[in-house]
Amino acid sequence: MGLTEEVVRFVSNTRYRDIPEDVRRLARGFILDGLGVILAGSTERASRILHRYIGDMGGKPEATVIGPGFMAPAAKAALANGVSGHAMDYDDTQLSTSREAVYGLLTHPTVPVLSAVLAVGEQKGISGKEMLLGYIVGVEVECRIADAINPRHYQSGFHSTATIGGLGAAMAVGKLLNLREEALARTLGIAASMASGLRENFGTMTKPLHAGRAAENGVTAAQLARRGFTAATNILEAKRGFYNAMAGGCDETKISGRLGRPYFMQDPGISIKPYPSGSLSHPAQDLILDLVKQHDLRAADIEAIEVGTNSNVPNALIYPMPKTSLEGKFSIPFCMAIGVLERKAGIAQFTDRKVQDPKVVDLMKRVKLYVDDELEALGYDQVRSRIRIRLKNGKTIEGRADVARGHPLKPMSWKELGEKFRDCARLVLTNKKAEQAIQLVSELEGMKTIQPLIRTVRGREGKAAR
Repeated sequence: MGLTEEVVRFVSNTRYRDIPEDVRRLARGFILDGLGVILAGSTERASRILHRYIGDMGGKPEATVIGPGFMAPAAKAALANGVSGHAMDYDDTQLSTSREAVYGLLTHPTVPVLSAVLAVGEQKGISGKEMLLGYIVGVEVECRIADAINPRHYQSGFHSTATIGGLGAAMAVGKLLNLREEALARTLGIAASMASGLRENFGTMTKPLHAGRAAENGVTAAQLARRGFTAATNILEAKRGFYNAMAGGCDETKISGRLGRPYFMQDPGISIKPYPSGSLSHPAQDLILDLVKQHDLRAADIEAIEVGTNSNVPNALIYPMPKTSLEGKFSIPFCMAIGVLERKAGIAQFTDRKVQDPKVVDLMKRVKLYVDDELEALGYDQVRSRIRIRLKNGKTIEGRADVARGHPLKPMSWKELGEKFRDCARLVLTNKKAEQAIQLVSELEGMKTIQPLIRTVRGREGKAAR
């Protein structure tokens, strides 16, 4: 059995009753987090531009664009919500099953799949159980495909959220549409040829466009296959197919026999972001905040901050002196400087005004990011970080962090997930609506239709992005 056949057979055969309760519990948390970052990201300028673009296009009103609350064709609603979900770079990140993979190839699994499921699910009037089923199988396929790909894919410039997110979204939508195996295989074939996204665009509006296009591609591919559109049915393993063309190969053992055994959400897991920035910065952000508070450090006390990591971190966090908030999300100097100056790293800290603040700029000049030989030798599966702070009085303060809050080894509780959701949702929803949304997600399996959830998060209180 080829890899493509194995994937589509898993998608076709998996039933809601087959999914362990632990996986469903984890999925509810990821869905709540995903809805929160979509709400918050809908207020970003990139999202507002896209909302106007989609609004001007018109088309059949099939699904809700969260934030402004208007209706659009399902594929375009998926596009808009996918962009919003990644606009703040606050969405979750898959982990890795090997030391060689770059922190799970930095695939952000929830937003492309969830955005596609919300759009088609609203169009079809699916139940909460169907939503969970589609989301879970889509994320499982997405994460396994990403985990198996040659790391060259990411290292040479592809953004796996863009390239592989669409494959997960396609399988999720195919499940909701009850496509048979042959049609699911064609769906993968179509989605694989639509896959694109380059990391040179990190720090620009085009990075969140990657997640949006992945969601849109998933919807489009499944809808075309449902209508009989043809494509290769061996796209993953073919000589001229996805893995060979995009990465020069894959490790088939990371997919074959592994789908749902256990679910990727269980092992190695998916990490929820504690900060709205590139996930490779998060252990260092956790650490700087701890050190600043523990030693009551002030910017005036600091001579220099040295941050040691593995070699893949500078390859992704590419801005030594950022000029915008989008660039700041991929800048260790900014993350360190804002942590010292404000002792926080939330939505309010990642703004153009903060990045351009003279006090922040001055402190960023004192931050150095370097490759630490010891951490490099440990591999790339974790974003291990070491910080050394040299004070003007001659004293040195040091620390090391291997994972950040939100990692499966340092997980967020449902209460903490709720706190993050409230912080995100307050940009769009009333407090009452935010609490209703949290409650509805917690009760998702009992919902005969997801319409009440859609109505609650659509953002029609007049606070949505304009």
